[in-house]
Amino acid sequence: MILKMDRLPIELPTPKNPSANDAAAVQELLGGKFGEMSTLMNYTFQSFNFRGRNRLRPFYDVIGSIAGEEYGHIEAVSYAINLLLTGTTKRGFDPEPGPLKNATDFRHSRPFVASGQSALPMDSMGDWWTGQNVFSSGNLRLDLLHNFFLECGARANKMRVYEMVTEPTAREMVGYLLVRGGVHVVAYARALEHLTGVEVTKLVPVPDLSNKAFPETRKYEAVGLHRTLYTFSPQDYQKAGLVFNGPHPEDGQPLEVIFGAPEGVPAPDLEEEP
Repeated sequence: MILKMDRLPIELPTPKNPSANDAAAVQELLGGKFGEMSTLMNYTFQSFNFRGRNRLRPFYDVIGSIAGEEYGHIEAVSYAINLLLTGTTKRGFDPEPGPLKNATDFRHSRPFVASGQSALPMDSMGDWWTGQNVFSSGNLRLDLLHNFFLECGARANKMRVYEMVTEPTAREMVGYLLVRGGVHVVAYARALEHLTGVEVTKLVPVPDLSNKAFPETRKYEAVGLHRTLYTFSPQDYQKAGLVFNGPHPEDGQPLEVIFGAPEGVPAPDLEEEP
């Protein structure tokens, strides 16, 4: 079951220069192969399908906790897309002048035709997200190795999208995801270390660029969000700390598990599109 809170993990500023093309680039972080829909559904199905849960409980708890966070990441990316789309057309109730005429010049016209200028489960090229992106092999080592790879690929895509868009709304969201995605990279690396003895954290970070290169990440790292794993449950997943522990591979500070969820902030109130 999911306990859903009507809040976002971060505050997203209203764009001063909304851009449908920036929104199209951000769509990759929602519905791309390495996007938040893929991370959510990978970890969700792996947790649903987990066998030997009692014996391997700490690994199950880590996967289940991260799955809970990914749901909120989908929401944050969607709101960033919606904010970037708001104001890209002329509002009005008279269809004759062509209030959506600008949309014929945008990279994606589907949000203006099909979803009222809102996010859709697709990538930056307009291809729909697909369940073929879900990997749940039934082998714990293989799933954890895949998850480590998935998070590293997601990190690479976030960096590239950051370099494509300059609007603070998008960059604030990407900066937060870089920090929290980095936690998931470390979590799966530590899980593989506990399971196999291989020092996977020596590979971190992948790509080989510190989050500190991105100004928006610094305030989140300053309060320790780069080394904190939330369980997103007030009572369950209590053994995640048996896997997520030790020093952070970059700054050496201790990894920490917090039982529950961050407080969050109210989501933006999006105005109606006529």
